[in-house]
Amino acid sequence: MTERKYSVLMSIYYKENPIYFRTSIESMLSQTLKPDEIVIVKDGKLTEELDKVIDYYVLREPNLFKIIPLENNIGLGLALNKGLEKCRNELVARMDTDDISLENRCELQVNEFMKNSELCICGTMIDEFYDESENIVSSRIVPTKHEDIVKFSRRRSPFNHPTVMYKKSEVLKYGGYHDVKRKEDIDLFGRMLNHGCIAMNIEQSLLLFRSNEDNFKRRKSWDNCKSYIAVIYDFWKKGYSGTYDLIVVIIGQFLMFFSPIWVLKLLSNNLLRKKVERN
Repeated sequence: MTERKYSVLMSIYYKENPIYFRTSIESMLSQTLKPDEIVIVKDGKLTEELDKVIDYYVLREPNLFKIIPLENNIGLGLALNKGLEKCRNELVARMDTDDISLENRCELQVNEFMKNSELCICGTMIDEFYDESENIVSSRIVPTKHEDIVKFSRRRSPFNHPTVMYKKSEVLKYGGYHDVKRKEDIDLFGRMLNHGCIAMNIEQSLLLFRSNEDNFKRRKSWDNCKSYIAVIYDFWKKGYSGTYDLIVVIIGQFLMFFSPIWVLKLLSNNLLRKKVERN
């Protein structure tokens, strides 16, 4: 690749916090390598407060923002597909509407694509925080090398979805996001990896992820657990995951569903996350 241009892809729906939304946008505007465009999909009718945030930025930088309004809420994955189709650049940086990207995130990712023309997906580590961005409580560490990412993907998402930058053409080539509730990223990236797409994760936390009690409640819901099992079951049928991988996921999701919140926190902090020690 010769161009250092990229698009930012976001999706917003009515339950989002307008203050968090504004902070998220500002973090993308503060990138050391500025985005060429920011595409925001309005996934159904928004609140007046959220619409005001969008109107403010469109008025401020009309040539930067592209707004895609959808009549009805169709869910994150399908909404991202609508936005991706409208992105004018090959490189697309995902961003959630309540997280904060560090200022050098996108420049470091674009540099990786410049160095390796075969690279399709590039993510990063994340630091998770409660309430204030300074209150970092844990980090989610994912594999960095392609071979390890492929192996990891047989059971779990090998990327932190809000950090990912990918090639638009490759995502569309393999069907984009499917209508898989809450697990659309695992499904998409699993398909891409198992069709030979090259991937990596930068070994730095380049995004601050907003976490709270609700995250545990969402992961514990039966819809979430059932969707997770369904995705890995589909991987198993296609030969991406082995029988042992499927069994581990099924047992893990049943434990997730039946365990109390305090047990989930203990498991997450000790097995799935790197705990950040505070003095």
